[in-house]
Order: sequence, then structure tokens, then C-alpha cells
Amino acid sequence: MRKLELLSPAANKDVAREAILHGADAVYMGASSHGARRKASNSLEDIAWTVAFAHQYRAKVYVTVNTLVYEKEIKEVEKLVWDLYRVGVDALIVQDMSLLRMKLPPIQLHASTQCDTRTVEKALFLEKIGFSQIVLARELSLEEIEAICNSVKVPVECFVHGALCVSYSGRCQASEKCLGRSANRGECGQMCRLPYTLRNREGEVVMKDRYLLSLADFNASGHIAEMIEAGVSSFKIEGRLKDADYVKNVTAAYRGIIDAIIKAHPDKYCRSSFGVSKISFNPSLDKSFNRGFTDYFLNGRGSQRMASFITPKSLGEKITAISQLHNGDGISFYNKASGTYEGLRVNKVENGKIKGAKGVKIPVNAEIRRTYDVEWQKALSGETAERKIRIDVSIDESGISASDERGVRVRLPLNAEKMVARKPMDIRHIFEKLGGTIYYLGDFNNHLLDQTFIPASVLTQLRRDLISMLDRANEATYTFEYRLKEDRDVKYPSERLDSRDNVANSLADSFYRQHGVKEIEKAMEARDVSEPKRKEEVVMTTRYCLRRELGCCKKSPLNKKLFGLLSEPLTIATGPNIFRLEFDCNKCEMNVIHPG
Repeated sequence: MRKLELLSPAANKDVAREAILHGADAVYMGASSHGARRKASNSLEDIAWTVAFAHQYRAKVYVTVNTLVYEKEIKEVEKLVWDLYRVGVDALIVQDMSLLRMKLPPIQLHASTQCDTRTVEKALFLEKIGFSQIVLARELSLEEIEAICNSVKVPVECFVHGALCVSYSGRCQASEKCLGRSANRGECGQMCRLPYTLRNREGEVVMKDRYLLSLADFNASGHIAEMIEAGVSSFKIEGRLKDADYVKNVTAAYRGIIDAIIKAHPDKYCRSSFGVSKISFNPSLDKSFNRGFTDYFLNGRGSQRMASFITPKSLGEKITAISQLHNGDGISFYNKASGTYEGLRVNKVENGKIKGAKGVKIPVNAEIRRTYDVEWQKALSGETAERKIRIDVSIDESGISASDERGVRVRLPLNAEKMVARKPMDIRHIFEKLGGTIYYLGDFNNHLLDQTFIPASVLTQLRRDLISMLDRANEATYTFEYRLKEDRDVKYPSERLDSRDNVANSLADSFYRQHGVKEIEKAMEARDVSEPKRKEEVVMTTRYCLRRELGCCKKSPLNKKLFGLLSEPLTIATGPNIFRLEFDCNKCEMNVIHPG
């Protein structure tokens, strides 16, 4: 059977706990440094706590070390990895190939989405150099995903929910170029979430102050069965900067979807961790932060809108009747008169009218969306899930045994001196008292003789000892998987690397040259300050095309009126930054070019 993994984000150990309790099979979190979300870093002590908590359920902990490594940081990263290995981290998610040349322990390596894996050739290379799991680019269709899954033997991981980068991951230098904040160093300035003004060749304004590069959020919840059929084994939720309520809701929603598929195909699929989660609320993806949803390119380009031009903030859920609102809710709407997206807090709903906390007039027939549901937030507060592992217990004259769904088995002897002839005993209820533990009682088999009596205090202590032994046995028998061997003879798919391939140190340079790369340009972040200024440079490459989004694809224009205004070259500007747009229609890609 193929193990299916639901992989949830964790900003910190508390969010990791909620993710696991609500059904995650694995969590990913940042280390103290070198994670692609610098604001989501964690101490070694907190990671160790998370590992101990997760491993109770045989859930895994992956730590992101997926930024570029500068030459002077190599020893620091080596030490960090050894520390993570010692506290029991299951795998590292990495981008910089220098790690394959560092002196590291045999910890598993996963290829980050920052590696920009879009082809069978790239995936095969990553497998052959020792990566145990490969995270694919988010831009791929089901057919492209299936082709890669059919070509590699290691598990394939795909994003299924959350924010989308407009550029291919790992290949966006806009923030570095304009703000001096590198996305490949965990400091993305989110240039794609800013308002832009679009101008044509003549300098005419085509669109003003619109969020032209701000994509809607990814939502593949309706395609999980197809992704499983295509060969995906790990389903990743984006959001290491998201709060606990977001992670609770989204994890619980996808847990239900994946469990239903496993239940329908018990001979083909199983979970990769153990324990049943009981959730106290009904998950709803619309109620968590979202910029509207898209399934992106899973089913090809289609006709769906992929961007959210009016706001980069949460759109929330659609409200079809004012009666659905509660006092204290937050709502938003588009004001055509001002051309802005506005919001307010609902003070009261009375006689079919909304009374807000500030003097904002809602336009007639405006679409109202709820961005904060006060009743929903109440339902999400406090402890909203518990996760329990089933144990079966058997007792006889010589001892007591327990086994659980993780495959752990333990046995304790009985002290015969404490046995006194009495009437038959009903002792199951004593072993059902498992509150405060991660276990619940399944089968209980009592094979004691009718005349045997054991004091309740003795049985209670036996129960406690049995649970303690199960915990210790689980820890002792937890299986770690180790880094795969690197094939030093395999060739990289290209003989040339440019700055967007992110070679920032001598070890990465050496790695690629050993695998057949002949020409290597340094990463933008690692350039010498004395290097001459470049005239033009691509800072984003994306499958998202602004022309197509506007209905003006050159291959099949729908918006004839606007098509005439889009004389090239087109430029987009935000603040002092002006970019030229270049359209590669053969590849169906758009380049965003900085003038230098």
C-alpha cells in the first residue's frame, strides 16, 4: 500500500502541536536560521519538543534549511544540521546543493520547492543525487505531475493549499533587486502583493493601481483523488507564517478528504502516521484567510481567473443574506465609486441593515464577504481536537499485555502474591481510564480464572506501568530513514547555470561542476559589489500571464477592446520601480524584467 502524508506548516511548536492533533502526518518548520521564512524560525529546544510530541503518533518533523548559504556560513550550517539530527528531526528541506558537499550526518534530504522542479529530467537528477522526497513546482498540471511520479521511485510532494508565488519558486529576484531583501534568504518583500499601474508602448495607462501580480490562493481540495491517482504521496499545506486557527481548520479539512479516499481504497492507500483525531468543529476552507481560490494549472490553463486584482488581503467567504451575519463580524466589499476594497466591523444587524463600527456606506447590490466570523472564531478557540491511539489489552494469570496500532507490543508480569480467591472480576473499566494519555482502549481480553482477585490499586498501577512501557517502547522502536547515496556520475540536465539557479558558494559550484555543468553564473545575492551594473535583468519568470488574465492572450484574444490598448512593450510600475513585461508565447511564460 502507498502511504499518504498530509504535511502541515508550523510557525512554532504550539502551531505544530495543533497541526498534529488536527490530523497532520508530518509538519515542517523553520530552524533558528536559513529557513525561507525568517520570521518563522525556531529554537533547537522547541524543535526537540515538537519531535517528541510528533513521534508519539509516528508523525514526522521536517525542518527547512532552504535558503542560499553564503561561503562564510558553511560551518554554521553544518553545526545546525548536526544539532537537528541529534534531536531527532526526520528530514531537512533544502535548496542549496552545498549541503551535499558539507560534512553532515546521514539525515534525509528533501528537495525544496525552491529547487524549481518542473521536469522529469530534473526530478530524476534529484533522486539520483540522494534526495528522499521531491517537492514539485506549484505550476504543474496533473499530466506533468503524473509523468514525474511515474519516473521516480522516491515519494513526490505537492502543494495543495495556500498562497502562491507568482514567479517560479527560487527564481524570483524582484525583492532582492528592488529592496535588497532576498526571497532566497528568507526575507521576501512580497513585490507581487503591491499595486501596479500598467502602461502600453505609448505610455497610456491601461490599468491603474491594481494588484496585477497578486495571485489568488491555491485550493486543490477538489482534486486530491486525482493527485493521488497521478502518484502524489505527500500533500503540503502552505503557511509557515499562518496562525494556529488557520492551521487547525485547513489541516482538519484536508484530513477529512484524504481519510475518505483511504477508506474507499483500503487495499491501495494508508496513512503515514497513527491515531484518530476528533475535531470539535466543522472545517470550512472559505472561513480561513484566502484571496479567493484557484486550482492554478492542475487542469491546464482553462478560463479561470488566477489573480486578485482588487486586493491582496483576505476576501473571506461570500454572504448571500445579511441574516447570516453576527454582531462583531468583519465584512468587506468592493466600492466601485472609489475603486477600492473596503471593510468594516459589524456592530449590529437590525431590520435587514448592517450598522458598522465606522461611517462606511455599503453600495447597493455590492457583494459582501465575511472576513471575520465571530461565532466561528469562538468555535476555534481553546482545545478543538484530540488525537488518540488505540490499544488492545489482554490479561491472564501470568501477566498483562498491550499492543497498539503503531505495532508496539509490551508485556508485564503479574505478582502472584497479590492474588486472593474471590468472586469473578469485571476489570475493563479500570483500563478504560486513559484520560491524560494519547491512548484509548479497544479490545480487552480477560483470561483470569474466576477465582482470581487483584486489588483495584494494583490494577491501576499496572495500567500506568503499561502505558509508560508503551511510550518508552514506541520511542525505542521509532524508525529513522537515512540519506540516500549520491550517484556522482549522473549529469545535471543543463551545462549552463545562470544567476537564477542560485549558486552562492564554492561547495555548490563544485557540486554542479562534478555533475557536468561547465558554465556557472553566481547568484544575484552573491555577486561582488564591484561588478558592473547590468542593463536589464529578468527578476521573475511565471506561467501566469497578465495578457491571458485580461482576456488578451495573443493566441485567442477574448477582450477585443482591451487587446487594442496592449501595444508592446508593456510596463508595470509600483512606486519608483518600473518593470518591462516580456511574453514568451511558445513556452506560455511571462518574464518580468528590471531595467537595471
